[in-house]
Amino acid sequence: MKALTETLSVATKGKGTYEITNEVDRIVRKSGVTTGVATVFVQHTSASLIIYENADPSARTDLHAFFERLVPEDQDYFVHTAEGPDDMPSHLRMVLTRTSEVVPIAQGQMLLGTWQGIFLFEHRRAPHRRNVVVSIVGV
Repeated sequence: MKALTETLSVATKGKGTYEITNEVDRIVRKSGVTTGVATVFVQHTSASLIIYENADPSARTDLHAFFERLVPEDQDYFVHTAEGPDDMPSHLRMVLTRTSEVVPIAQGQMLLGTWQGIFLFEHRRAPHRRNVVVSIVGV
């Protein structure tokens, strides 16, 4: 059994999706695992991870617009606003998505679909540096 854990530091420029597929793939190849799983985990409560369409950027544009409508900022019923009007919405958007993704590995490669990529989904307006932990386990 082999195991490897690494932390990626992802710099964001504010709200949006940031593809990290290549960085995760680099860690998979470094691990030497040919059959196993890659677990990707974000260590934050105002950012999340998604597996999403990576061929046509308009799919991500639509995703961003959907979340703006689904969880708008500046709602008078939000109590948790200490860090600004995007604070509580960022936490709710994280809860509606995920903090981790698990991808199978076979023949030394992640088994993502043809148009799938792994993305950090930043929910805050300001730039941040996000920690993403990647753990590879297998043979």
